[in-house]
Amino acid sequence: MRKIELWEKKLVWAISGFLGLFIIVVGITTSFSGYFIKTFDEYIVLAVIVAIFPIAVVEYLDYRWRKSIDQHLPDFFRTIVQIRRTGATLPQAIEEASKRDFGPLTKELRKMVIQMSWGLPFEEALELFGKRVNTLLVQRIVPLIIEASRSGGKVEKIFSPLGRFVRSTILMEKERRARTRPYIAITYVAFYVFLFTIVLLFKSFFVNIEGVPILSSAMMMPEETRRIFFHMGVFQAFFSGLIAGKMGEGSIMAGLKHSLVLLISVYLTFKIFL
Repeated sequence: MRKIELWEKKLVWAISGFLGLFIIVVGITTSFSGYFIKTFDEYIVLAVIVAIFPIAVVEYLDYRWRKSIDQHLPDFFRTIVQIRRTGATLPQAIEEASKRDFGPLTKELRKMVIQMSWGLPFEEALELFGKRVNTLLVQRIVPLIIEASRSGGKVEKIFSPLGRFVRSTILMEKERRARTRPYIAITYVAFYVFLFTIVLLFKSFFVNIEGVPILSSAMMMPEETRRIFFHMGVFQAFFSGLIAGKMGEGSIMAGLKHSLVLLISVYLTFKIFL
């Protein structure tokens, strides 16, 4: 499991945007005739799906990396306490801890040790570590460690409470995700009920008729009605996915994977059944 660098994210965003724009241009250049509107709508949805897919994968990998960092912090703090009891200084304790396996956290610790070996002060190396990792928990604990190192004394006394704090925070986050998981399921169920209702309407009500009366002075053909429902499904899929990500993982970007699944469901439903 490796860290997704900021430049890699920007590159993925640029490539995804280019692919989506390319599909839209292809849709414009290949859709000529009365079938233009329907085909162009499908090209738009395909462009959104193709653009979202790489971004969703990158955001998910980055989320897993950050989550793994936070989960290894309690073990790291416990190791620091054990090494400090042998009489080692805090930089020496971190150097020794970097030789152990803390998942992706080990690589970041080794970078900090290398920076200190080049002559960078401990506090600056720790601040750079916090900026590289940049998780919420690390942002909270780095200033505490710096202040503890400045105050001197038994620095290891602060690591035991920090470990308990991080552990309790991780447990609360797990509990929050467990409680919000049913709401994510409700989002999916409500969306698929919406799709089923659309299919049922078109198979039983909008079949073999010349037009669907919307107002007393207006008539709407079944194909126009299909297009409206298609647009409704696309918008609901995209924004329902973002809401599910916000509820489940506390991030709108984390909802892109849900949006991707729901958008594919909309496209396949209208392509196969309607």
